[in-house]
Amino acid sequence: MAKKIIITIDGWSSCGKSTLAKQIAKELGYVYVDSGAMYRAITLFFLRNNIDLTSKKEIKEALQNISLEFIFNAISGNSEIYLNSENVEYLIRDMFIAEKVSDVAAIKEVREFAVAQQQKMGAKKGIVMDGRDIGTVVFPKAELKLFMTADAAIRVQRRFKELYEKNPNVTIEEVKDNLELRDYIDSNREISPLRRAEDAVELDNSNLSETQQFQRALDMVKEKIS
Repeated sequence: MAKKIIITIDGWSSCGKSTLAKQIAKELGYVYVDSGAMYRAITLFFLRNNIDLTSKKEIKEALQNISLEFIFNAISGNSEIYLNSENVEYLIRDMFIAEKVSDVAAIKEVREFAVAQQQKMGAKKGIVMDGRDIGTVVFPKAELKLFMTADAAIRVQRRFKELYEKNPNVTIEEVKDNLELRDYIDSNREISPLRRAEDAVELDNSNLSETQQFQRALDMVKEKIS
């Protein structure tokens, strides 16, 4: 029987990290954890409750009232995130969350809260997790680390297509501005900035199809578990 490992997928926004992570998890029968969804759900809670992002007291109290879990949806075939027993999988994909999530995710207390939960989820291995700091902070000893990147213009097009299907009012300029801002915040924040782990394998998918990308990643996985 193949040994179970931890696979981390970090990289820039809209590089297809979640798509690849889901494919790998499905192929191996591993648990997929969308760390970005956790930060988005926390952001949703903060916005709903008008939490002052400059108040450590308010932030700490808010985090004590947040329960996050992933529940498998047999119909969609995906794990979906629940915030305090409410399925928020689709709510958290809105542009108004995307505009605030990097600010919330940059808060030290928020990251510590999320990282502790993520590490608990990975205790038994057999997990694929994607995000910004999974290979550097959450699982620095993961057996396989991928770092995904793609040309900025291609990322904007991909993100626009994804958002337009849900909201035809979104403009490509909005998407471009949001991506540039998120890239800047993610890579310049004080706590766990986005960076490639020294032992991560870079996967540039600018000119790769989903199938080609999956095959490359799967070859790397097979090497590690054989």
